[in-house]
Amino acid sequence: MALKATIFKAELQIADMDRNYYHTHALTIARHPSETDERMMVRIVAFSLHAHEALSFTRGLSSEDEPDLWQKSLNDEIEIWIDLGQPDEKRVRKACGRARQVFIYTYQTRSATLWWSQMKDKLERFKNLSIYSLDANQIQELAQLAQRNMQLQCTIQDGTYWLTDGDQTTQIDLTTWKQG
Repeated sequence: MALKATIFKAELQIADMDRNYYHTHALTIARHPSETDERMMVRIVAFSLHAHEALSFTRGLSSEDEPDLWQKSLNDEIEIWIDLGQPDEKRVRKACGRARQVFIYTYQTRSATLWWSQMKDKLERFKNLSIYSLDANQIQELAQLAQRNMQLQCTIQDGTYWLTDGDQTTQIDLTTWKQG
């Protein structure tokens, strides 16, 4: 018998001063049985960095044809495709062909650095692709915020990202590897 996803709920208050975006989102996050708390929380970080009423979580790990998050237009065109981790060149090529903008967030410092050194030249040609690296130690701190029911506040100012649950605050530094 296959294991089922674990459902997490989060009330996410976003104050993004860089984009002048202030909104509260009620999120339902299905965590795949093979997904870690770190990865799930990186999905929340990615959501808050691109927050929009049309941005949504997808089937993610359960589907090879969908990213972790996407934003679709009213015409069902993919405006934003967001992947986590270290996708292969074929997946990135497919994403860049289907979406207006593609974002990749890596979060496992050692393996991500190796992945980037191998992929950099191959991915340079994609003008709609942006790649960011998140510090693994900060992501481990972030994972401590994971609860089945979360009340989170996100603040983004001058490129700096903070996430808090009221008791613990984690700063996330994004390193730009490629800007699309």
